[in-house]
Amino acid sequence: MTLASAIVLLFLVIDPFGNVPFFVAALKNVDPARRRRVIVRELLIAYVVMIAFLFFGQPLLRVLGISGPALTIAGGVILFLIALRMVFPMRGRTAQEEIDGEPFIVPLAIPYVAGPSVLAVEMLLMSDEPGRWPVWLIAISAAWAATSIIVLFGSQVAERLGSRGLIAIERLMGMILVAIAIQMFLTGADTYFGRG
Repeated sequence: MTLASAIVLLFLVIDPFGNVPFFVAALKNVDPARRRRVIVRELLIAYVVMIAFLFFGQPLLRVLGISGPALTIAGGVILFLIALRMVFPMRGRTAQEEIDGEPFIVPLAIPYVAGPSVLAVEMLLMSDEPGRWPVWLIAISAAWAATSIIVLFGSQVAERLGSRGLIAIERLMGMILVAIAIQMFLTGADTYFGRG
C-alpha cells in the first residue's frame, strides 16, 4: 500500500464528514468560547491514542497469535460493515450519545476520531509491513490533520454543505470503502490459500 492510499483509507475510515453532526451535537451545551479549545484537546488525545496503537498494536497481535492473513480478512469484514452503515444508515437509530456538560475523551476523541475501525486498520498496516512504520506514521498524521480541519470548522461545514450534502459525501465515501474492504478480503484470502 502506498502512502497516498493509506492516507485515503484512514481518512475514509475516520469519516470526518459523518462525524461533523455528532461533534456539533456533543458541543451544544459547551460555552461557545470554549468549543474550539475542547475540540483541539479531543483531537490531540485521539492523535496520541492512534500513534500509541500504531506501535503497541503489533505486539498485541503476536501475543494473541493472530496471523497476517487473518487480520487482513478481519479488517476487510470490519471495513465492509462500516461502509454498509455509511451507505445504508439505519433509520430511527443514531450513534449519537447524550452528553451532559463538557465531553472529555469519550465520545469525541474515542470513538468518533480514534475508533476501533481506525485502530484495526493501523494494526493491519503494521502487520503487513512493520518496517514501513515511518510511512504509516505520516499517513496517520495526514489523515488526522485533514480530519482536524474539517471538525474544527464543523459548524461552517454543516451550514455550507447542509444535511443533504453531508449525507451525499458520506455515502460516496462509504461506496469507496466497500471496494477497499472487498479488496482487503480478497488479498487476505489469496495470501492464506496461496500458502497451501
